[in-house]
Amino acid sequence: MSIGDVPYVWDVATDRLRWGGNAADVLGVTDAASIATGRGFARLLAPDTTESRFDAVMRSGTTDAGQGVPFSVQYALVPPGRPDEPLWVEDVGRWFAGSRGEPSRVHGIVRVITERRAREERLTYLSRFDDLTGEMNRWHLTEVLAATVEETVRYRASCGFLLLAIDNVGRINEAYGYEVADEVVASVAKRLRARMRGGDHLGRFSGNKFGIILKQCTPDDLKIAAERLLAGVRDGVVQTKAGPVAVTASVGGVTVPRHARSVRDVLARAKEALETAQAKRNGSFHGYQPNVERDALRRASVRTSDEIITALNDRRVDIAFEPVMHTGARTPAFHECLMRIRRSDGELIPVGEIVPIAERLGLMRLLDHRVLELVLDALRRMPQLVASVNVSPASTSDPDWWEALAAGLRGRPALARRLIIEITETAAIHDLDETRGFVARAKDLGCRVAIDDFGAGYTSFRNLRKLGVDIVKIDGAFVQHLTRSEDDRAFVQTFLDLAHRLGLQTVAEWVQDEEAAALLASWGCDYLQGRLTGLATIEPPWPSVTDCGAAAS
Repeated sequence: MSIGDVPYVWDVATDRLRWGGNAADVLGVTDAASIATGRGFARLLAPDTTESRFDAVMRSGTTDAGQGVPFSVQYALVPPGRPDEPLWVEDVGRWFAGSRGEPSRVHGIVRVITERRAREERLTYLSRFDDLTGEMNRWHLTEVLAATVEETVRYRASCGFLLLAIDNVGRINEAYGYEVADEVVASVAKRLRARMRGGDHLGRFSGNKFGIILKQCTPDDLKIAAERLLAGVRDGVVQTKAGPVAVTASVGGVTVPRHARSVRDVLARAKEALETAQAKRNGSFHGYQPNVERDALRRASVRTSDEIITALNDRRVDIAFEPVMHTGARTPAFHECLMRIRRSDGELIPVGEIVPIAERLGLMRLLDHRVLELVLDALRRMPQLVASVNVSPASTSDPDWWEALAAGLRGRPALARRLIIEITETAAIHDLDETRGFVARAKDLGCRVAIDDFGAGYTSFRNLRKLGVDIVKIDGAFVQHLTRSEDDRAFVQTFLDLAHRLGLQTVAEWVQDEEAAALLASWGCDYLQGRLTGLATIEPPWPSVTDCGAAAS
C-alpha cells in the first residue's frame, strides 16, 4: 500500500530514472516504463509548470562542495487518463557533481501533497477573499483602496468610495436565523456586482457592509453610482430557503482627493456619511460634506482627551468640596466631592467641557476611579468629613470601580457610614433592575445612596420606592427660579411632601437666596446646596489628621 512518498535516483548523463517499488501507485502511472527517464517523467508535468526538478537541479547556480546540493520544488503532475485530477507533489533531494562540476547524479523523494496544497490555496484565498460572497475581504479591499487613492492623488484624477450597509440585518437574524441572513448578504453581493462598471472593485467590509471603489469618479458620478446600486439591492425580494425577504440598503460615499487623501480619511468619512444616510431613512444615500462645527468638535475632543489622559498620568485630577447644609441650623451635613482637573499651568479646566467629551470617548471610568481614590483618602485623613461622590453610568457596573470601593472600605465600617454615593436620575431610570442591584450592593458595603438631579428624567414617584435610595437631590433647574415660577413651586412642594412620606431625605440644589431657602424650609426640605450656602472649593473643610498633629506639636 502506498504511503504517498516514493524515492528515486536520476542519472543525469544517461537520463535514467530509477524509482522505488511504489512509484506506480503513488504517481498514478500504470506503465512504469513511461517514467523510466527524466524526459518521460517530464511529459507528466502540468502545462503551466513554472519550475520542475530539471530547473531546480540544472539551473541552480550552486557548486557542489562534496556533500551535494539540496533542492526542493513543488509542481503538478497530470497522470495519464486523469487530465482533470492534477497531482501536486513536493520533490526534495540532493544533486551531486560529476568530474567537471556539473550535476551528475540526483537522489530524492517525491511526496504527494495534493491535500496540503489545496489547504494552502484555500488559506491563501481566504486571506484575500470573503468565503460567503467570493468578493474581496476587508484586508484586500483596503489594500486595493490604498493603491487606488495613491494613484488618484499622484495623477490628479478623481475616484470615489461607497460604504453600503444592508438595512435591518439584525431583524432578519431574529426573524429567520443567521443562515437566511447569510443568504441575503450573498444575494446582495451578486446584485451589486451585476450593477458595477468594469474596472471598479467590490469587497465585503464587515458583516452587513460592502465597500465599492469607483475609479474615475466625480462627486456627481458618485451619487449616480450609489442610486444605481441601491436600486439594484431593492430590485425584487431575495428568495431564501425561509421564503422571500425584502431587502434595502443605505450608503455613504466620499470622493478622493476632494474630501479625503488617505485611506484612513476615506474610511472614516465614508462611515460618517453612511451614519448620516441611515439617520435620514433606510435605503438612502449621503455624500460626505465638510462641516466646520463638527470638525471643530472633533479637534476639541482630541485635545480634551489628551488633557484628561495627561492629567491622570501627572496626578492633576483633584476634588473640590461643596457643602450641603442642614436647612435650619445651616451646619454641614456632608460635602459633595466634585472633580476638578488642572492644566499643566495650574488653570482649572471647566467641568462642563470635560464630562460630555469624557463620556463620549469612554474616559469617565478612569476619572471616576481616580476621584474615588481621592475621596476615600480624604475620608481617611479627615475623621469629621462626611462625603458624597458622583458615579457615572459607565462605572456603576465596572468591576474595577467596585473592587476599588470594596478595598477602600474593607475593615472600615465607620468610614463607609460617612460615604454617600450619588447616581444621576437619568442613569437610574435607564435600567431600574440594574439600579436596584447597584443600590443594594452599595448598602451592603455600608454606604448610603443618593439620586442626583431628580426631576431631569421625570422618574415616576412610584419608582423611588422601588430603588431603595436614602437621599434625593432636587434638580437645580426647579429650584433656581423657585420664587418666580408657580410650576416649579408646585413641583418642589409636591415632591418634598411625597419624599417625606417615603422616608427619604431631600436636598435642594442651586439655592440662590434666603427667600428660596425660607420656602424650602417651610416645606420641610432637609438640606440646602448652592450659592447661598457656599460653592465648591479646593481647600478641604477640615485639616487632615497629620495637619492636626503638626499643629498640636
